[in-house]
Amino acid sequence: MTEPAALPADPWLRDLSPELVAHLQAMSVRRRLRDGELLYARGDAAEGLYGVVSGRIRLSVPTAGGREMLIVQFEPGSWFGEVSMFDGEPRPQDARAVGDSEILLLPRTRFLALLEQHPELYRGFTRLLCRKLRTALDYVEDALTLPLAARLGKRLLELARVYGVEREEGRLIDLPLPQDDLANMLGATRQSVSKQLKAWEQRGWIALRYRHVVVRDAPALERALAQDAARDAR
Repeated sequence: MTEPAALPADPWLRDLSPELVAHLQAMSVRRRLRDGELLYARGDAAEGLYGVVSGRIRLSVPTAGGREMLIVQFEPGSWFGEVSMFDGEPRPQDARAVGDSEILLLPRTRFLALLEQHPELYRGFTRLLCRKLRTALDYVEDALTLPLAARLGKRLLELARVYGVEREEGRLIDLPLPQDDLANMLGATRQSVSKQLKAWEQRGWIALRYRHVVVRDAPALERALAQDAARDAR
């Protein structure tokens, strides 16, 4: 008999009793996805809550021009899908595997029934939702108040912190990052993003590789962003 996979670690599970965690683990359904395989499509009914065990899951929406706009990418340990699970509305994005991936599904009906029996689960979800809301509001604030260079630099530094892997030439952002994706995330054109990236590459702050970015001098990039912020404040 196959043992259930361990639940992906996240702060929302931190204060739960071992018995309740074991109950969640027992109800979970393990799924394996091939690279590029669709987990769910925009408009689908919510099956439940998902946790990433291995690989990555990419959420995206189609643009008016028929292109794909990256919203967020979830790494191992991340949980997602809670909004549609709670409000019962259709999924607002497509979810697709990046690389061969494994996820756990906590089925909606069983999970909601467990919530009624164990209200302490709501405390964990409050933390999860507040963390995601805070991140979303930070992005909105940046979009309204910062110029493109500041938004791009801030996003690269954040990605390097979360996904960075040390290499001889610097800190590789270890996820596929086409310039189209960067532009879509920032609400900018590919041309403007490319121009700024090349300027930083010429200064030796970053290195551009196929579908990847290496942050070579994070302190220099941070200083430039701080100087720009101080200049804008005057």
